[in-house]
Amino acid sequence: MRAVLWDMDGTLVDSEKLWDIAIEELYGRYDRKLTPEIRHATLGGSSETVMEIVYADLGLEPIPADMAATADWVHDYVGELFSAGAIWCPGAQPMLDALAAAGVPTALVTNTRRDLTEKMLDGIGRHYFSATVCGDEVPEGKPAPHIYLRAAELLGFAAADCLAVEDSITGSAAATAAGCPVLVIPNAIVVPHGPRRAFADSLDGLSPTDLRDIYAALRDAEDERTA
Repeated sequence: MRAVLWDMDGTLVDSEKLWDIAIEELYGRYDRKLTPEIRHATLGGSSETVMEIVYADLGLEPIPADMAATADWVHDYVGELFSAGAIWCPGAQPMLDALAAAGVPTALVTNTRRDLTEKMLDGIGRHYFSATVCGDEVPEGKPAPHIYLRAAELLGFAAADCLAVEDSITGSAAATAAGCPVLVIPNAIVVPHGPRRAFADSLDGLSPTDLRDIYAALRDAEDERTA
């Protein structure tokens, strides 16, 4: 394991609840209720993908300028909510501290746009990450692999040499497609099992050594599967 590539929303910080509030407010403007099915479909998605799902569900004409304006409003709303401070997921900050102490490079890999990510980094602590890649900086966001491939490239490693930590179906698919072994810490929804994926209930109680062991076990299983 040469590096750890971190998803942000729902993995490091419990910000998915803030997205819930913002999207529910958006639905309220149209006298509609956000259903669990639609919210689950948007988890981990890029700004463009989320707007496509929301506009289709609300029956709105998908005019690109309107969708972009709505996405801006949602991001601004979440930014205001997040300004109250980061709410860490269990064990996330101690793990970042431990990885830093052990000299393990890390990157932040998020579908969240750069402007909002910068606000979140002020609360999380940008010093933890050697690189950050956002959904609006690659040709396609998660579940496409570009964002993970770019993060590994910025760190100077192959994606297969990096452990990805994710919480969503969309993010896990992106990391898997990039060739990263993935540690899944499920948050709001169940992530299916698959090759190169390990699962833990929480980061709480885990150490960098545990991450190395998980990575090694996944690589060994992959070698056996492809032998």
